[in-house]
Amino acid sequence: MGSALRNDKRGFQALFVPLFLAFFFVQNFALVSSLNYTKYRQVSSLRLERIQKHLQKINKPPVMTIESPDGDIIDCVHKRRQPALDHPLLKNHKIQRVPSQMPKMKKALKEDEASSERNNERVIIEGAWQMWHRNGTRCPKGTVPIRRSTEHDVLRAKSLFDFGKKQHRRIPLHRRADAPDVVSGNGHEHAIAYTGSSQEVYGARATINVWDPSIQVVNEFSLSQIWVLSGSFDGSDLNSIEAGWQVSPELYGDSRPRLFTYWTSDSYQATGCYNLLCAGFIQTNSRIAIGAAISPISTYAGNQFDITILIWKDPKLGNWWMGFGENLLVGYWPAELFTHLADHATMVEWGGEVVNSRANGEHTSTQMGSGHFAEDGFGKASYFRNLEIVDSDNSLSSVRDISILAENTNCYNIKNSYNNEWGTHFYYGGPGRNPQCP
Repeated sequence: MGSALRNDKRGFQALFVPLFLAFFFVQNFALVSSLNYTKYRQVSSLRLERIQKHLQKINKPPVMTIESPDGDIIDCVHKRRQPALDHPLLKNHKIQRVPSQMPKMKKALKEDEASSERNNERVIIEGAWQMWHRNGTRCPKGTVPIRRSTEHDVLRAKSLFDFGKKQHRRIPLHRRADAPDVVSGNGHEHAIAYTGSSQEVYGARATINVWDPSIQVVNEFSLSQIWVLSGSFDGSDLNSIEAGWQVSPELYGDSRPRLFTYWTSDSYQATGCYNLLCAGFIQTNSRIAIGAAISPISTYAGNQFDITILIWKDPKLGNWWMGFGENLLVGYWPAELFTHLADHATMVEWGGEVVNSRANGEHTSTQMGSGHFAEDGFGKASYFRNLEIVDSDNSLSSVRDISILAENTNCYNIKNSYNNEWGTHFYYGGPGRNPQCP
């Protein structure tokens, strides 16, 4: 009798737990946003078991846990137990505490010259920070903050394999041979500036103001980032290192702008992922949580909050470091992860990208940047300023020779310029669907 009850109980749990999870998943996220985060679907106990096993692999045991005001759980994980070191190529990797040297500035900008961008009524405030810091709690020394992943995060992805990965392979558009590698024909649209494809590049930097563009459907995103690229754009060996801010309801379960990173060594096919959702990127900073929400953000005709991203190759050990703000080191992508980028990059791209899934047969209304076109200018349009590259002697210099690209200027556009305060810079973005962009 007792055995039969236990069997009935196990059978009930096997049925009830996944059904409850699916129901809770829908109800929970219906409260967060008007977006439909998932269609109701049953989750088999086998799939749930696989998801939980994967989460145990990437959610390392924390030394301390911090609850963010936005609902995120930040785990403070000992730096030697972070997910990166699970990578088979990093089994004997010794964590590099700091880079051998920072990039040097070649020429300081003239501070005394007036800039057309300066406006006393619209203040630029550098250093937008992260929401999980608001209560003053920080991770202890020797640990790194990692945003905890949940069953809900995985269930929003198409599959467990797709979780944390970009859902595309980059292929070239039909245009000049020196044009950058961007997506064509599969729903991704861009407004970007880029360097030529024949030079040796060892890093890039830019300052980007942060917005919260609206997203039409859950599997679309809007991001603003730097791409550091090498390899063949029309093959399967493209290497890419990426960082910036993004709004991605599918990945994060909300519509907040978040700091993110990405990498791949095979054109987004099997290697790499966002943030720390797979082994690879080694974090060294205890104050920056990759994937955490950025706050505060820019407002239309109001204060502009921006972040500075620096990516550069350590001249001695060859690891690709990431800097945030003026002098914070976030961590690095080990040289072992890459083929072409193990040597140098051949192109840098700066700008915005959105997914246009054409729901209901119309262009998406997902916004890029602030949701306003480039010509609206400061305080209204989104910008990248002080575009710089790192050359072979580890020196930063302003980029003067760039090209710009937007596939559909009626939906999203870009306009570049140069002055002594902002160096090479551009405004970009747009609202997506509008009378000229049906």
